[in-house]
Formats: sequence, structure tokens, C-alpha cells
Amino acid sequence: MISQIYCNSLTQYSRYKTREVFIGDVPLGGSNPIRVQSMTTVDTMDTISTVEQSIRMIKAGCEYIRITAPSIKEAKNLELIKKELRARGFNTPLIADIHFTPNAAELAARIVEKVRINPGNYVDKKKFESIIYTDIDYEIELERIRKRFTPLVKICKEYGTAMRIGTNHGSLSDRILSRYGDTPLGMVESAMEFLRICEDNNYFNIVLSMKASNTLVMVQAYRLLIQKMQQNNMNYPLHLGVTEAGEGEDGRIKSAVGIGSLLEDGIGDTIRVSLTEEPEFEIPVAKNLIERYATRFSHLPIPKINVPNENNYNELNLGYNPYDYNRRVSREIMNIGAQNVPRVVADFSKKQQITKAALFAIGYNYSVPLDKWNLTDQACDYIYVGDNKIDFEIPGTLGLIYNSEAWGKLENKTRCYPFFSASNYANASKNSKSSELNFVSITIENLINVSTLNAPKFDKTVVLILSTDNEHGMAEQRRVFIELVKTACSQPVILQRNYYDLGEEKFQLHVATDLGSLLLDGFGDGVWITQNNCTSLKNLNATAFGILQATRTRISKTEYISCPSCGRTLFDLQETTAKIRNRTDHLKGVKIGIMGCIVNGPGEMADADYGYVGTGIGKITLYKGREVVERNISSTKAVEALVDLIKKYGDWVEKEIK
Repeated sequence: MISQIYCNSLTQYSRYKTREVFIGDVPLGGSNPIRVQSMTTVDTMDTISTVEQSIRMIKAGCEYIRITAPSIKEAKNLELIKKELRARGFNTPLIADIHFTPNAAELAARIVEKVRINPGNYVDKKKFESIIYTDIDYEIELERIRKRFTPLVKICKEYGTAMRIGTNHGSLSDRILSRYGDTPLGMVESAMEFLRICEDNNYFNIVLSMKASNTLVMVQAYRLLIQKMQQNNMNYPLHLGVTEAGEGEDGRIKSAVGIGSLLEDGIGDTIRVSLTEEPEFEIPVAKNLIERYATRFSHLPIPKINVPNENNYNELNLGYNPYDYNRRVSREIMNIGAQNVPRVVADFSKKQQITKAALFAIGYNYSVPLDKWNLTDQACDYIYVGDNKIDFEIPGTLGLIYNSEAWGKLENKTRCYPFFSASNYANASKNSKSSELNFVSITIENLINVSTLNAPKFDKTVVLILSTDNEHGMAEQRRVFIELVKTACSQPVILQRNYYDLGEEKFQLHVATDLGSLLLDGFGDGVWITQNNCTSLKNLNATAFGILQATRTRISKTEYISCPSCGRTLFDLQETTAKIRNRTDHLKGVKIGIMGCIVNGPGEMADADYGYVGTGIGKITLYKGREVVERNISSTKAVEALVDLIKKYGDWVEKEIK
């Protein structure tokens, strides 16, 4: 039973209403639009470089500029930066980013419009020590925090400075980890402890965030935070972000999965897309994520959940728990459903001719001299060929999906399966169906009759292809899954979406949002993406596998947990990440954390297999999990030292020469 839900409605899009917080002249929350922000990457002590980078960000559409202030000297220099920006005619609010230094925060709060503090670092220290607290011991620790944190609260209140209490999964304190574990709940409680101190001082100009590099942890933490706020009659605005998302396609897809999943339910008042790139490149990505929701209110209606009052979620049984991941139980049909990884379907139905060379785009490379197929780690599982004919022998791991009439005419049906509409399947004879596997296309109308809400029954060979044309398609498809669970329908379901006339980046962001949101809730046994005038088939296939990787439902490549650059960074992140990728991008399933400094480095290593963390100018510390293995390695030798470490622990394989 779910006592409270985290959004206004699971079937009708609407913004989750929060209180308005004033950050300079750009208010946040309430009825204001979703704001876009980013963070400078240059040395904060370099005033002119910081100002000029800030101006590039502002011209790209950045509405808040965040600048790191790791010590008193950087905090003092914020005054010069602000003065220079104002002299050049830019009044964009500035945010000081503080982690370990309360005195720097107290100074910065007198200068800039907002300070960000990390409750895991602000007063506590992280040594990965497990401590057993009695209730009295824990209260003593909270009182220690109160005494150290209250001066900043009073300064912010006096100067009208806003504050973000920003929890990071990678920097939860030993105290929180000992009490709540490495969990979304621990992240929420970390922020709530500081929030209660603010409220005790009648200070409410607060923004909250729950950031993580793991998209599932991030989404669950925000949902739990909202539930906790509802229980305490709080409604603070939310800053959304996937921390250490990475670079390029991977960073964009991962950001869309995490941020987009929340935006789909009307959650979020400001976003920052954290890419390992120049900050001005983050802004268009953020704007592309947000713009979809300007007209979302007018989407086609979705049948409400069958309870007396859908807007009152007390005692609502959804059939799944949005705060605790469990994959929907489905039966196994060949290699689809049950415990199988989600499958990827490629659409070749519009091609005039399908050749061996065409399969290169979806991970199958044919060698003419050897007369054999070579498979990449991102080889799709099925091809929908429609009415096309295949006149060559396909790879042994590949299945072909034909329109049912074309399938019926095949002489050789080995690894070939029919595709039906729901009505055609219901009326088809037994001989016109496969005895092994049938794909049946359905929509919400096929499954949910508004008056009876009874789903039809399917036999044990049917895999459902769930499609939607609703602008609010994620919610519509989720509504179908709720019905499937409630009616104990265990057919595997492949998520199918169509996209038209989008640029490549916008296409990636939209599909990652739409499908990633469902996968994070345990829904979907495969993905089938079609597009027209959006991207190439190769990029479409890579996007499908990228979404599965970002949701950690199917691992097909090395995962890089790479933080964005900022003024704290102790080496060139983009250059170093490229070097590490070049040496390790063939290590399927290995997670490598690449952190520019120690703010989140040690903590995020708990979510990585190996870590590369800047700990001084030109100095690197290597981690195996959260354990330090080698300290203060010269950055000129550190990449090879990382490779040696991976070899030492048996995760290294040599890269194939093709």
C-alpha cells in the first residue's frame, strides 16, 4: 500500500506546486517557469575568466550562475566577480558552491544571491567508518550540527540570501550511512536534518536537491523527499540533476533518464545538466528537456486509476512501489521476459531492400573473406522487417519479425515470428500463428475498457508491443502497466515509441525520458524505437542500448561516472576522460569513476568498480570501490596505473583488433 504519492496525478500532467523562493531578481518555484542553471569550470580566483565564461553561459540561456568557493579566498573573490559582471550589464543571480568550509559559506552569503551547501560535507567528515549511535548519541551529533550551521542560516536570513541544501549520494556522511545506510532514505534524511534547523530559525528561502550518478537512486530520492515534505506540510522547490552524468551521448541520455523521469510527473523547478563539457554546452540540453512541458497540459486524456478519488492516494494500491525498484513479473517467452535483459528491436520495415551491409548499423558485421558474422556488444535482438524479404542467412542470435500475412507465406520460418494487431490476432486461426512466439501490437484502448477495466487474455506465446501516440505517452503506458499488474497479466511487454522530425540531440533526450522513466519503475521487457527524419539507424540503436545502460537494466559497455568540470577540478577532465576511454572503452560492464576533486570522489567510488580522483595539482589517487589503493600518483602516469589496477583485480581483457 502506498500512503502518499509523489506527484499531483499519475494520469494527468500538472506541475507539482512548490513555494516561491527569491534568488535575486529571478524567482524560483511557485508558478514560475522551470529555470536553467550551470556552473563555471575555471579557477574562481581568475576573475576575468570566470566573468567571461559566465557571460557565455548567460547568452546561452543560463538563469543562475554557480561558482565554487572552496575556501575564504574564493569566497572573497566572488565580490569582484559580481562587481565585474554587473559593470558589464549582467544581473544574473550568482550561487556560491560550498562543501567543507562553513566560514567561506558565511562570507559568500553576504555577497551572492544564493549559497549551496552539501549536508554530507558541511560539518561532517567522511572516513567510511561504521558507527553505532544510541538515540542520545545521535541527538548530541545533531546538536553539534545545529551550532555550526545556525550562523549561516541567520546570515542568509539577514541578507535575504537563498540557500540550496543539496544532498549528493556520493558524499553522505558516516553518521547518515551508519544510521540509514547508503539509501535514498539516507539522502532525504541528510537534507531534512539541515532543513529542520532552518525552519527552527524561521528561515524558509530554501531549495532542495537529491543528486546521484545512479539514475534510479536519484529518482527514488526525490520521490521520497516529496513524500517526506508532504508529511511535514513542506513544499520547497526542487533542483534536479544527475551528478557525474559524463560526456557526449552517454551524459545526455543519462541526464534525460534521471531528470526527465521527474519532469514527466510535473516535478522540478530548476535543472542543471552536468556534462563533462564546457558549461555553455549544458544549457541547450537543459532547455530541450524542459520545452516539452510548455504544452503538455493539453495531452489526450488517460483513463484514471480505478479508485474512488484518484487525486487522494491514501491507501492506493498501484501494484508497484515507486519508492523501491522491483521489475514487473512476466513470463518467459523464448528470450523475452522473466529474468532476461530487456531486448532491443530495430525497425527495417521501411527499407526497400535489406542487405547484409545494412545490419552493420545494428551491431552485426559480416566478413566476406571469412563468411561469418561478428557481433558487437550492442547487437540488437530482433529486426522488424514488415513485408520485406531476407535472401541471406541471418546471424544465429537474431530474430526476424514479419507482418503476419508475410510470415504466413514464408517457406522457412526458422527464427521468424509474426506481428499482429490486437484485433487480427484475436481473429486469427491457430495455423496462422507461431507456436513459439507471436508479437501483438496493443494500445491503451485494447486493454482498458472504461466501463469494465478488464484486460483481455493472451496465450503463452504472446509478447505485447505497447505503443502510444499520446503526447503524455509515458504516463499512458505506465497506466497500462498498472492495469496489467492489477489483472495479473504476465505477458512480456516491449515498449514502442515513434518520433518525427527531431534533431539528433532532441531525439535522444525525448526517447531517453519516455522509455527510461518506465524502465526505472520496473516496466518493460524490451524497447522498439522508430523514427522519421531524426537520426541514423546506427545512432538509434546506440540510443536504445544507452537508455538500458543508463537505467542499469542491460549493461553493454563500460560505464563512466564522470563529474563536470568546476573551479575545484585538479586536472583537465575532458582530456583525461578521453584518455581513459581510449584505454578502457572495451571493458563491458566495468564502472569507472573519474572525479576532478575529493568533494564527491570517495563517495561515488562506492558506485564504481574503479576510481580516478584528483587529490592535488598533478596528483591522482586510485580507488578499488571505495578503498584507496594508491595515493598521489603523477597524472602523467595515472592512466596506465589505472589500467594496471584493473588488470590486478582480473577485470581486464585485451581489446580486439578489427
